[in-house]
Amino acid sequence: QVQLVESGGGLVQPGGSLRLSCAASGRINSINTMAWYRQAPGKQRELVGTITRSSDTNYADSVRGRFTISRDNAKNTAYLQMNSLKPEDTAVYYCNAQIRPWNSITRDYWGQGTQVTVSS
Repeated sequence: QVQLVESGGGLVQPGGSLRLSCAASGRINSINTMAWYRQAPGKQRELVGTITRSSDTNYADSVRGRFTISRDNAKNTAYLQMNSLKPEDTAVYYCNAQIRPWNSITRDYWGQGTQVTVSS
């Protein structure tokens, strides 16, 4: 019943911006920490950043100052605003969330991923 879906990826020039969305749907009791990960070709999946329910954030050194994570608890949605994009930001971006469904237990959910390509 519970689903997590990313959107907003695409092709952008170096120095440009993109905003990704991560929307949770279904019979949700609560959502705790949400996170963004990314995986570039030939590389391990890495943590981009996290955001708690109270909107405290943490970022990887590689994106700090350029990326901003936010969330709208009323909409069960998290966002990743990406500015000053570099070619090395090219990756599939994944959303992760700790979700407790109605009448169930909390576990991690993953979105399907959205491709971000930074190229001139």
